[in-house]
Amino acid sequence: MILADVFSASNYARDSEFSTNLLDDPVVIQFAASNGADLARAAELVAPYVSGIDINCGCPQKWAIQEKIGSHLMSHPDTVRDMIRMTKATVNIPCSVKIRIHKDLRETEEFVKRALSVGVDFITVHGRTRRQKSTEPVSLDGMRLVKETSTVPVIANGDVFSLEDADAIVKATGVDGTMSARGILENPALFAGYKFTPWECVEDYVDLALSYGTNAFIFHHHLMYMLEKTMSNAERRTFNSLTTIPAIIDYLEENYGLDIARRRAQRAEQRIAENYLPPQ
Repeated sequence: MILADVFSASNYARDSEFSTNLLDDPVVIQFAASNGADLARAAELVAPYVSGIDINCGCPQKWAIQEKIGSHLMSHPDTVRDMIRMTKATVNIPCSVKIRIHKDLRETEEFVKRALSVGVDFITVHGRTRRQKSTEPVSLDGMRLVKETSTVPVIANGDVFSLEDADAIVKATGVDGTMSARGILENPALFAGYKFTPWECVEDYVDLALSYGTNAFIFHHHLMYMLEKTMSNAERRTFNSLTTIPAIIDYLEENYGLDIARRRAQRAEQRIAENYLPPQ
């Protein structure tokens, strides 16, 4: 979630908060905005480099609500309608919206109808209200209502921690797909059917993070998510005390057999095998 007003006003924000490359496709950038003008300006700047613009109407954090962004917008469907309309008038790429449900689902239905009236291209629905905790189950009825109301694809979000969870939500609600937040942080191979993060995935992440210059805090944060369920309490305490990338690399090499060179060679062999076509 990138703040649209800051992104459009600051070269530093654009340089530090967004980067991509030709192999990174498709890319959907998610903005938080409180009005259509800010969103349209940010969308225009980034449109040549992305495949779609998403509007965040789901962030429940107090600071976001105070700034009149995120889930604050669920009480202001006309503002969101205008944001979609102005963005689609400015850029020629899809514009989507990520929403939450309301306690009164009739409000959710009306919210969706207003977004549809200005041509929203798809909708992602988190199946909780902005005041519900993540420990409370998602509302399958709410997500089903959004799908039944919508004339565009609908993606469900919330409580997806396994491929079985994703399949169950699709079956129960009829949505076109699912996304995962906490689940995919814990296990980036979730949608490939893995129950836990495979070690090859950890090595691939380390390799990519080092290549792209990920800072130490984020590097540690993501690895902790991926390894937490396989670590003992003592291992977690030790790992959490590491504050630099070299220290983290040393720990993974000594205790888990991290070998980036070997993993790179394996990936190269896989690419050769995948691209090899036997003679006819």
